[in-house]
Amino acid sequence: MSSPDGWTEALHLAPVIDEQLDATLTRVSQLAVQELPECAMAGITLLRKHKPVTAAFTDAEAPEMDSAQYESGKGPCLDAFRDGKVYRIEDTREEDRWPEFAAAAREHGIFSTLSLPLSVSEDALGAMNLYSRSPNSFRDAEVPLLFASHASVVLANSQAYWAAHALSAQLETALTSRAVIDQAKGILMLRHGYTADEAFEWLSRESQHTNVKLQKVASDLVESVIGRSPE
Repeated sequence: MSSPDGWTEALHLAPVIDEQLDATLTRVSQLAVQELPECAMAGITLLRKHKPVTAAFTDAEAPEMDSAQYESGKGPCLDAFRDGKVYRIEDTREEDRWPEFAAAAREHGIFSTLSLPLSVSEDALGAMNLYSRSPNSFRDAEVPLLFASHASVVLANSQAYWAAHALSAQLETALTSRAVIDQAKGILMLRHGYTADEAFEWLSRESQHTNVKLQKVASDLVESVIGRSPE
């Protein structure tokens, strides 16, 4: 295993700008497998539409095992997410806290696991599952915990970026819509001598009467005058 400084730097350099969040999380999961010798595969659980999903994984078996947790509502990854605590299964053949998940893990040749919460400050962001094909793995959780801490920062940065990206797109759409409406108001003011308020009222009435969005009414009016769709 490389030094913590080495993979810490790799985590902080994990791209969060030019790729989708799930791809970033997959890179983080791959790095966990690479740097933790006992780890055969890894997965990261997030909430999507109020339901837990394995958003990133290094092996297709990971989400198959996780589905046993999601269907039963019980499992170490879910509890790590909910409680903000680390949960370890020493041997899935003897595990009785989460029998459904333990059975699914055994079917896939997994005999020990480590589930770590991903959080920043007090905000729960998700959880990471590490899987081993040998029993009694992950006895020393210090390095995985440090890894999860840095992975949490990557996740938080990714979520912050994509939230800002979505907001930027919404603002751009709003500004474009505002510009088209202003153009339509200008046409009505010139054509009919309306005031700005009267022109907007006309567009609003037309929108309500035709059951067409105001921006589309304005865009159609501008297009009818200039002969092309407004930019």
